[in-house]
Amino acid sequence: MASQDWLEKDFYQVLGVSKDASDAELKKVYRRLARENHPDQNPGDSKAEQRFKEISEAYSVLSDPESRREYDQLRALGAGGARFTAGGGGPDSASFEDLLGDLFSGRGGAYRGGGDFDDILGGFMRGNAGAGYRPQRGPRRGRDYTASTTLDFGTAINGETVRLQGPAGKPINVKIPAGVADGQKIKLRGKGEPSPDGGESGDLVLTVTVRPHPVFTRDGLNLRVVVPVAFTEAALGATIEVPTLAGDAVKVKVPAGTPSGRVLRVKGKGVTSAKGTGDLLVELQIAVPSRLDGKAKDALEAFAAVMPSEDPRRDLFDRIQGAR
Repeated sequence: MASQDWLEKDFYQVLGVSKDASDAELKKVYRRLARENHPDQNPGDSKAEQRFKEISEAYSVLSDPESRREYDQLRALGAGGARFTAGGGGPDSASFEDLLGDLFSGRGGAYRGGGDFDDILGGFMRGNAGAGYRPQRGPRRGRDYTASTTLDFGTAINGETVRLQGPAGKPINVKIPAGVADGQKIKLRGKGEPSPDGGESGDLVLTVTVRPHPVFTRDGLNLRVVVPVAFTEAALGATIEVPTLAGDAVKVKVPAGTPSGRVLRVKGKGVTSAKGTGDLLVELQIAVPSRLDGKAKDALEAFAAVMPSEDPRRDLFDRIQGAR
């Protein structure tokens, strides 16, 4: 089952969506919120950075069907105040009243939880009707441990095996899957606390923090990069070279008359993970010369003289007037 701290977090509320939101709606909302709160867009804003991490964590859970199913089940079981102590240590790690207090209404014992009654209570109840509650016999499962690690942007995108300090001080090797996102949790089965009586060991739940990249940002499975282009390249059209995360360059055709801010797509140069492969999104920004020599200035003034006498801001004012 998912990490215990999921009980404290409403990922649907974090993203501002309903519990029956579709995958497409989740992706659309996540992309918008990630762009608005990305550290690169809000330098020095610790609130935006924390918000970005919360958004990333929520989407990493809800975008994966299995994680979302586990999250929904755990939240349904824990709704109304029931809280589990660290780690799944067996039925006697919390009282029967604490664990099941929210599953019954108290008037006639009516069941209010989600899911099948036998599925949820099968591990806690034994015997036939009227026999009363009896603790489950047999070995107890060890508790889960939680840990965190910080990865470079490239390591998170490409994946690799890293060596971490285990809970008992013993080093362990952890395989980081390609495409892991900032705030994502990785479950290492059997790496938690050993069972006190020969049962199954607990798990180690590792939370990943990803360092920002100086050039690239992540947008789901896509990578974004801002590339400057000269005014003449944007006006006349050109073929330019664009860097990729792998270090090589790809050629991109800039159409004539391209405005600043236009985004071009390079297929298959984004993040590759078990969910698929994204694209490289190239945002073009027109670079204006800071200084012009005499000939260049004369040529530019001659160009301005033959340009149509149109106000490029006229449409902006017209739309403002139309909105009143």
